[in-house]
Amino acid sequence: MKDFRLFDITDFVLDEDFIRWVHEKKEEDETFWNNWLRQHPGKHLVIAEARRILESLKTAESPIPDHVVTYEVDRLMQTIRDQHEPTRLTARRRHIWRYAAAAAIAIILTVAGVKYIPFSGKPSTFKVSYASLTAERRLIEKVNTSNTPVHLSLPDGSSIELAPQSRISYAKNFDSVGTRDIYLSGEAFFDVARMPNRPFRVFANNIVTKVLGTSFSIRSFEADTTIQVIVRTGKVSVFTYNENPGKTAADAVSNPDEVILAPNQRLVYEKAAQKFQKVLLENPVMTLSAEADRNMVYDEAPIDKVFDAIAKAYDITIVYDTELLQHCTVTADLRHEPFYRKLDLVCRAIGASYEVIDGQVVIQAGGCD
Repeated sequence: MKDFRLFDITDFVLDEDFIRWVHEKKEEDETFWNNWLRQHPGKHLVIAEARRILESLKTAESPIPDHVVTYEVDRLMQTIRDQHEPTRLTARRRHIWRYAAAAAIAIILTVAGVKYIPFSGKPSTFKVSYASLTAERRLIEKVNTSNTPVHLSLPDGSSIELAPQSRISYAKNFDSVGTRDIYLSGEAFFDVARMPNRPFRVFANNIVTKVLGTSFSIRSFEADTTIQVIVRTGKVSVFTYNENPGKTAADAVSNPDEVILAPNQRLVYEKAAQKFQKVLLENPVMTLSAEADRNMVYDEAPIDKVFDAIAKAYDITIVYDTELLQHCTVTADLRHEPFYRKLDLVCRAIGASYEVIDGQVVIQAGGCD
């Protein structure tokens, strides 16, 4: 039985179970690792670094040639000799060391028969556009040529705020078909009527956003280099869709690169690199009633009570070491303060700091006496 508590970055990157989670994103793996991280928050930064390394690698059909392996090994060994203790490096030298580590991992994986090569940044894909998605379909199209948003009502009870210079299309039998599909060019905010048996999907160039009932916005203009999805309520899944011969939009299903997005999170998809990045909004809003904010006055309150209240109020995960901070208490008035100001005040009170990683807040602290 593996004891992941003893793993370092290299152990995680070489572990088959961890590799499967990062690259395949199966539901059972997501559940296991999310639960494991909640139980071992001190490993969050190690996990994040291991994921970054693995995500920089891409499956290949053939191993790296022997002469390339030899060259990379020699170069790596020289780099390691020059930089004995990566934990004490300057930011610039640590950056170099990380790339060397990634090269070493690629070589090890190749020799071991796991065929990975560094991601080239120029993936092969079919271009998906609004025109190609809607061609030769019997669709109803709505276009906003004005300078202000336009409110639209869909047959299923959902509503859309369509931004200027944007357009959507949907099937004429939208209210009777199984899956509710929308095709978007531009920007729109969706408030989706909940129908558990009829998923609601928005096709925006190369990405598909899938929900059952929630509210979110998508920005996907043809000229933009990125596509952005922001969730207001509920959760959505977002994945890429590559149109190719013999495949239609109706055939799209959840892909291995699926990303789950929660309230106060923004997902940015870089078209050229085909890469997702999940971040918190610059000014997260409370998802609970105003009463939750009015109750945020603390007098020697346990730190777990404070962090849990903030996390629930904004529906944002806050990861911290409960055992390390079990003796920490906070006296503060956090009412009417924005999210990041609340974090600043609490962290200052216990001598801690925080970092936002993959749409979550990770607390770094030395404990309290």
